[in-house]
Amino acid sequence: MYSYYMNENSQKNGDNEVHREGCYWLTLVKDKRYLGDFYDCEGAVSEALLHDPDADGCKHCSPDCHNS
Repeated sequence: MYSYYMNENSQKNGDNEVHREGCYWLTLVKDKRYLGDFYDCEGAVSEALLHDPDADGCKHCSPDCHNS
């Protein structure tokens, strides 16, 4: 299982990216929300969508959940 976090600051396209613990891009996030521990990005993004309808997986650490 991995810990997942959502960037609380939207990207230019409006998405709030979901990152897996250990992702380089997560180290650059200053304002993040802990989503929980999940076996895959699908569970983490589902949880993130409860908080923000524009949540999307990081294309680097969660490519299976990256849509835009």
